[in-house]
Amino acid sequence: WYIYQYSPAMRRDTAIDVRTSILESALTLLADHGVSKLTQPGVARAAGIRQSHLTYYFPTRADLLKATALYSIESMIGMLSRRALDGKLSPELLTQIASEMVGDKRRARVVLGLVVTSDEDREIKTFLRDFVDRVRAGIGRVVELLGLPADPDRIALFHTLVVGAAVLHIARDNAASRRESAAMVRFAVEQLLQDQPEGGKKPAPEA
Repeated sequence: WYIYQYSPAMRRDTAIDVRTSILESALTLLADHGVSKLTQPGVARAAGIRQSHLTYYFPTRADLLKATALYSIESMIGMLSRRALDGKLSPELLTQIASEMVGDKRRARVVLGLVVTSDEDREIKTFLRDFVDRVRAGIGRVVELLGLPADPDRIALFHTLVVGAAVLHIARDNAASRRESAAMVRFAVEQLLQDQPEGGKKPAPEA
């Protein structure tokens, strides 16, 4: 333990823990108060660290927003990929997880925050374009792990429907929006996986 305590491995693990704590605190602030409260001082207070410590990892608010967006989606894609690899990601479970994601205000709010910021920051605009590509690539990996072809049009439709449902749910935030978003997610998953042969195997050609 003494050797590990002062080793580069421990310093690296500690840095990962601090960074994760910052990003989790940022997501919590987004859920509770919206993007206007996502400031470096506010996140530092929520994470229980000095602001100078936060700015070591994320020098600007834009850096914090971008990292929060990536952390949010990569953790979700990673979880879906692990379940698919284990053979535990059924269409029903994918629908359930996607519905929970739509109901989680944090993810939609961080994207909305980036969109608003991009009007004044061209770097954010470029980041958003890359971010959309990364999200869709992640969805494609999950689909392929299910043994199905990753069709770009279906992935784009799924992504658009899910994000749209999440944003509209935030806008209305009532029982009707929850029912509508749940129905939209079911439709999105059906479109993503429809007419796909079970197990990803194409039917044998007729003789």
